[in-house]
Amino acid sequence: MLDVRGLRKVYEGSGRRVEAVRDLTFTVEAGELVCLVGPSGCGKTTLLKCMGGLLAPTSGEVTLGGRKVDGPPPGMAFVFQEYGRSLFPWMRVGANVGLPLKRKKGLGAARRGELVADALESVGLADAAGAYPWQLSGGMQQRVAIARALAYEPDVLLMDEPFAAVDAQTRADLEDLVRRLWQERSMTVLFVTHDIDEALYLGERVIVLSGSPTVVQEQLEVDLPRERDQLTTRVAPRFAELRTRVYEQIQAAKRGGATAARDAAVDLRKDSPPVR
Repeated sequence: MLDVRGLRKVYEGSGRRVEAVRDLTFTVEAGELVCLVGPSGCGKTTLLKCMGGLLAPTSGEVTLGGRKVDGPPPGMAFVFQEYGRSLFPWMRVGANVGLPLKRKKGLGAARRGELVADALESVGLADAAGAYPWQLSGGMQQRVAIARALAYEPDVLLMDEPFAAVDAQTRADLEDLVRRLWQERSMTVLFVTHDIDEALYLGERVIVLSGSPTVVQEQLEVDLPRERDQLTTRVAPRFAELRTRVYEQIQAAKRGGATAARDAAVDLRKDSPPVR
């Protein structure tokens, strides 16, 4: 479904060049739930923006269903970390959820209403369509953001640390919500997080990224039961073993990141024209 090949992103401006992502290659199969983890500042959000067509890579490419991504593709939806900034406070919840549907051709008002109602019911907010986002809790606002993505009926859902700003109990509820929606709707989900436990609880596979400039350090199959819950899954011996493995890889990425960053800076200086 998603294919990332040799992706590289270099930011340039104000006399500086920063290589955020270097030679990233991996695939996400149709119907898979994959989590991306890595050290802070390793380029996870840059990668996701390139995959979603919001940012042009310096080199390499992303394909969705065999077609090159060169702009936000149909069939793909985003859920961002900052739900408060992604929802319009002057619009009611139903209008927020239905807004992207106006871009879909041939979709009448009645069908849009059905999709909005179905999406809100799926996230447990069937009675909130007439409320304003600011009248809801943080967790409920993030549910609205998820509902907006679901209403679009995406084949692929990209989620960029969507639960980082909510409390622990709400986070657990939202994790279970994502697992349930993924199973019910057979979507392909790529979930970016800095939380190792969250990645292992949610994902069928975890991709560990190196320190910046980023490459794939390891890909780990999560061989836990498909049916998971917050109590028994997290105390299972296998869960602890997987957590240790991913933690070791991230610590190794941090240690290697400083060396890689120095090497990247040298390479970029060699590539840069002389300053006159």
